[in-house]
Amino acid sequence: MQHIPAPNAANRLDRLPISKFHKTTLYAVAFAYFFEFADINTFAITAPVVREQWGSDVNHIAYVTSLSFVGMFFGAVVAGGLADRLGRRRMLIVTTFWYTVWSFACVFAWDIWSLGVFRVLTSAGLSAMTVIAVVYISELYPRAKRGKFQAYAIVIGICGTPVTNLIASAVVPMSDWSWRLVYLWGSIGVLFLFFVRKLEESPQWLESRGRHEEADAVLTRIEAGAAAEHGELPAARNPQPQGPVGRTGLAMLKDRKFLLPTILLSVLWITQTIGFFGYSSWAPTLLAAEGVSVEDSIFYVALTTVGAPLGSFLAAMVTDRFERKWCLVVFGLIIAASGLLYGLTFTPVLIVVFGFMVNLFERGYTALAYAYSPELFDTRGRSLGTSIAYGLGRLSNAAGPLMIAGIYNGVGYEAVFVFIAGTWVVGALVLAVFAPATRRRRLAAQAQEKQESVPAAS
Repeated sequence: MQHIPAPNAANRLDRLPISKFHKTTLYAVAFAYFFEFADINTFAITAPVVREQWGSDVNHIAYVTSLSFVGMFFGAVVAGGLADRLGRRRMLIVTTFWYTVWSFACVFAWDIWSLGVFRVLTSAGLSAMTVIAVVYISELYPRAKRGKFQAYAIVIGICGTPVTNLIASAVVPMSDWSWRLVYLWGSIGVLFLFFVRKLEESPQWLESRGRHEEADAVLTRIEAGAAAEHGELPAARNPQPQGPVGRTGLAMLKDRKFLLPTILLSVLWITQTIGFFGYSSWAPTLLAAEGVSVEDSIFYVALTTVGAPLGSFLAAMVTDRFERKWCLVVFGLIIAASGLLYGLTFTPVLIVVFGFMVNLFERGYTALAYAYSPELFDTRGRSLGTSIAYGLGRLSNAAGPLMIAGIYNGVGYEAVFVFIAGTWVVGALVLAVFAPATRRRRLAAQAQEKQESVPAAS
């Protein structure tokens, strides 16, 4: 009878020092993130110009934005399920290629509806890539440091937002067609393919599929590189006994241990999506509709997004030091207050200051959520569970833009930001009451690892 080794990839990875392998993986994922963040707001940036050129109104912009979030839902769920079946690395490559190809297609859009179709397809790839990258980092980095490196990837990647906004503020006013260059810029993410040969498949995923020899080969290469840099490695913890294999695929929704985290994280991502994209997708258009010039509205928003990489860096400083659950609660409440104050002023300096605060803490919130979400699932369902929750969050915003357009047309500009602030407060309260803490579990595992790696006294 063939002996099947007990899964031990997580223990072998957890005791590794950060090496060249981890840094290369970080740069590759951060590069994909850079152009994902560059691309995700390109429609919001170009919408004021497109609206003027093609005679579109606020409702047309709302429909395109809404359908883009439907695309995000399907992209995340389909890719998440495929990543559990086909592998994290393979789907990371496929999804990055997908979103860059459709971003390039946006350059050649001829009306608001063709642009809308291309944006839906682009958005599907953007959310798919994000979910897989989150899981990929979670499974390759040591437990004690994965939160920090999730945030570091976003620190680098999020720079794509202010860089793109600043480029757009210079390029869009150049001519009637120059807004198309913003989408051309987003498609440069296809250069991620140059990193592919340096990326390894997740050993934890390989083990979960019964491919133990391949997992061992990947781990051996990673360990050899780490040992060459840092010397002899500590011993890995012994494999833990595995419980019976449960349901797979969508059937896991019947499993309480899978369903409850999925519901909780769905609330997290629904409130984050409506709260942030309600702000970022609409700020340029609403400012322009209230009489601020298109050039000034784009420039103000560009300045506020400078806070985004700083927020991710702040998250990197706190994510592994404090309980992630409570960091999310605090960040969410600060975003609610800052976003509300943003909507109550038309003073340029205050628009920039409060917008900066929203971007600072929201991107910190997102980095924390990226680290927190995969921790609530085991390897078998990590990609699917994370993708369902993330996808439902994106799907919720299919109604978000229509609600915001209705609130704006029916009640007014300030009411939009009262609504957005309220979503953040709801998310913070749900997390405070229902979210499980994960820091104690991480610390207990680290303590056990250290104890088992110390040789017994003779």
